[in-house]
Amino acid sequence: MVKIHGRHYRSIWVADDGWSVEVIDQTALPHEVRILTLATVDDAGEAIRTMRVRGAPLIGAAAAYGVCLALRRDPSDRSLAAAVARLAATRPTAVNLQWALGEIAAAVSALPQEDRAAAAYRRAAAICDEDVEICRRIGVHGLGILRELAGSTRGRPLNVLTHCNAGWLATVDWGTALAPLYMAHDAGLDLHVWVDETRPRNQGAALTAFELGAHGVPHTVVVDSAGGHLMQRGLVDVCIVGSDRTTRTGDVANKIGTYLKALAAHANGIPFYVALPHPTIDWTIRDGLREIPIEQRDPREVSRIAGRAADGRVVEVEVVAPGSPAANFAFDVTPARYVTALITDRGVCPASEAGLAGLFPELAAAR
Repeated sequence: MVKIHGRHYRSIWVADDGWSVEVIDQTALPHEVRILTLATVDDAGEAIRTMRVRGAPLIGAAAAYGVCLALRRDPSDRSLAAAVARLAATRPTAVNLQWALGEIAAAVSALPQEDRAAAAYRRAAAICDEDVEICRRIGVHGLGILRELAGSTRGRPLNVLTHCNAGWLATVDWGTALAPLYMAHDAGLDLHVWVDETRPRNQGAALTAFELGAHGVPHTVVVDSAGGHLMQRGLVDVCIVGSDRTTRTGDVANKIGTYLKALAAHANGIPFYVALPHPTIDWTIRDGLREIPIEQRDPREVSRIAGRAADGRVVEVEVVAPGSPAANFAFDVTPARYVTALITDRGVCPASEAGLAGLFPELAAAR
């Protein structure tokens, strides 16, 4: 689906050698399209930890291939357990990571050691293909919502606000929150996207803007704190964001700042949708505020920022007063009561236990 400079990309793929794994280094975007090769489980863990790959579904895919790389070198039970533990510790909030590791472990643990690596690669490839289809379905279901909203815009563009990056860079292809926007644009809907910059790592300004620009979707980057103002002025028709973990009751953990957008949308009567693939649902927890672990990252991500200088060099500069401490909370939790509905691969449902169980009865019953 996605092309960069005329070439189709997924966000992760097996290299031509048949075993190493290649990804787009998202820390280099938007200034450079840099391909990173993962050759060991440590490479995969480092890529996830440093956010060279990021986004809940892509983290899961990268972790799955990380286990493949470990088993290729050592298919023993000890190697499998060590790889799963090492990768599970890289990012605590996104539940897709644990889900994908569980899928790989289940696919190989009962096999003879000599068969494990090949089976792991097959399951990892299937996880990637399944993610593409899941995201395509999210796009189809979200497109219906956007078509309906566009019918009341009276000849002007439909204005959508999104936060962080929930496009193809955060998944294997298509994306979650951005998949309906791509399909709406391709279908000819008059669409404009407000892109939150999403500090501290600027995933909106760097990644979402990069994606939308490459696809030709009209968009404007705004500072994170502008969302409420835009809503008050009638310049936002709908908010769509992604999710890193959703409880069985519909609470949503997403990139820090999402909760404030949900509050502003609620105060201004603007629909607030969350688009998510079903592996992002954590059926084991009910209370997002109490039970979802919130990752705290390196304070340097807050105190420093990277950008392109006038001479073309990409440089990192300090943006806070010298010596001032910084806190870097990576996610926040939006209670279900502020979510208009969840857009999933099986359809749209209320952000509630009954709503999710209605779409995924077999998953809800299994927990």
